[in-house]
Amino acid sequence: MENIFHALVLNLHQPAGNLEYLLDNQEWEAKEILWALDRMPRSLWPYEDVGRVHVSLSGILLETLSRHSFQDRVYGTMKCGDYLWHLQNTSLFEILGTGYYHPVLPLIPEVDWDEHLQRWLGIGRHLFNQPHFSGFWPPEMGFCMEIIPHLKKLGYLYVLVDGNHIEPLDTMEWQEIRYRPHFAEYEGDKIIVIPRDRELSDAQESGMDFGWFEHELHERTKWCDFPPLVTTCTDGDNGGWFRNTNPKGNFWDVFYKAFIDQVRHQQTIARPIFISDYLKKYGAKGRVKVNTGAWNTGWHDGSDFIQWKGSQQQKDAIERIENTSYALHDLLHQVGHNYDPNLQYKLEEARWHLLRAETSCNLYWGEAWVDRIHADLDLTWLNINEAKLLIK
Repeated sequence: MENIFHALVLNLHQPAGNLEYLLDNQEWEAKEILWALDRMPRSLWPYEDVGRVHVSLSGILLETLSRHSFQDRVYGTMKCGDYLWHLQNTSLFEILGTGYYHPVLPLIPEVDWDEHLQRWLGIGRHLFNQPHFSGFWPPEMGFCMEIIPHLKKLGYLYVLVDGNHIEPLDTMEWQEIRYRPHFAEYEGDKIIVIPRDRELSDAQESGMDFGWFEHELHERTKWCDFPPLVTTCTDGDNGGWFRNTNPKGNFWDVFYKAFIDQVRHQQTIARPIFISDYLKKYGAKGRVKVNTGAWNTGWHDGSDFIQWKGSQQQKDAIERIENTSYALHDLLHQVGHNYDPNLQYKLEEARWHLLRAETSCNLYWGEAWVDRIHADLDLTWLNINEAKLLIK
């Protein structure tokens, strides 16, 4: 085998108001998160020749980091403007598109998908000064085949999916399923899917050294008769492994610098790579179906979204999201081309409160944050009802 290619993917997301709340109530945790974000480009500056990282930042996190009042508040802890500027370094970072408020897309109405995707593109294009993003990160890796046409319409080349949900439609060995990009098609629209290695991603999340990782790469890919692409995906701002301020106990100093030092000195056949560069050189092969599901979180394997809809309160909140969404879209249809500014203001207020209610975190913590869904939906209905008065 000539090389084993590795795609490192990090998801960065903080829900609306969370960093501000932590600054007021748990300042050290807020600083740990900000330092975890800031540590990434700083760790990679000396390694432009070999470092390669895919980064997904939710729209609401980008909104927070680009807000002048927030930048002023955290100045001295993190220079947010500089951070966003450093992420424009295309030698080190491949930015992935995602959903603005970080929704589990299969759990919210399909009529809301495009709004999340397009709003993210709006802020992503503005902050990163690029018109096109090759890859898409489904929040929580929540994916279903119906998403494909929506991604293709917006120009995405590939999407990350959890490898455990891939079902081959052509004959494939297990190593092909896991370590080669594939094609998935829905109603005539085709996209490339990139499988995530679940076990190696778990290790990346909890802590590993390069010697162990390199051994695993060799063992897992030794039967590949093609250039393997091993993809690991985790959060990049949660957990002690990424937040630890001690260089002897964090991901970048313990693992990644050791990895890319070995690469630079040609002491390993592992090679960091951007997924888009791999696809340009090696392409994708084979047809697959991706079964509906998400990534694994703790005791939850992602196959049935139990983490987000396991309790009756969670189910009731999801049902209310659906009913509210349908009511809003029905009203938008009725309004048609009525451009009354007061009416449009009420509709926009209703729309963004609905989208924010769909944030995955509101459901992830069991029933602890479900009230946030209802608070936003209450405001959605307030604006819907006031808008109705304006069109009578």
